[in-house]
Amino acid sequence: MTDEELTTAAEETATPENNDNVENAEQQPEEPLTEEEQLKLQLAEAEAKIAELQDRYLRQAAEFDNYRKRTMKEKAELIKSAAEKVLVAELPIVDDMDRALDNMEKGMDADACIEGFKLIAQKFKNTLTQQGLEKIDTDGQDFDTDYHEAIALIPAPTEELKGKILDCVQAGYKLGDKVIRHAKVAVGQ
Repeated sequence: MTDEELTTAAEETATPENNDNVENAEQQPEEPLTEEEQLKLQLAEAEAKIAELQDRYLRQAAEFDNYRKRTMKEKAELIKSAAEKVLVAELPIVDDMDRALDNMEKGMDADACIEGFKLIAQKFKNTLTQQGLEKIDTDGQDFDTDYHEAIALIPAPTEELKGKILDCVQAGYKLGDKVIRHAKVAVGQ
């Protein structure tokens, strides 16, 4: 059968009575839902909304947990790489110290050993300074609890030295703006 024959056959089988039933079914208003049916419909809608919100909540919680784990891992890697950077910068100093010890065992002159260790100490201090370490200045400074720790109070020789640092027992250091060790000082009173 061709398309035309199929169309003609479909038109012949469709009777006006059948068409009226279809139209009447479309025109008839639906019966109003009973109160129980309305409540069931509202309950089903509420349960669907709850399921959607629970799914969204679980996804958000999983996403946050992944974010937390990722940032902790990045932080750990950052700390590890920072420590590695400092250690790599200090390796040449370790090499210099090994060479100095070897030369001392061979019976080098004491003055040459002292001079060598002074150079190594200076190189070490310069490396730490390049890494951001800074010594806290104490000479003739006013006592400041943000940077200094008073371990002794001694009589000031003059009035103008009261409240000033007279002696530094242990140097203090800061890394950037953060104090990593307070300077232990003797303060005039």
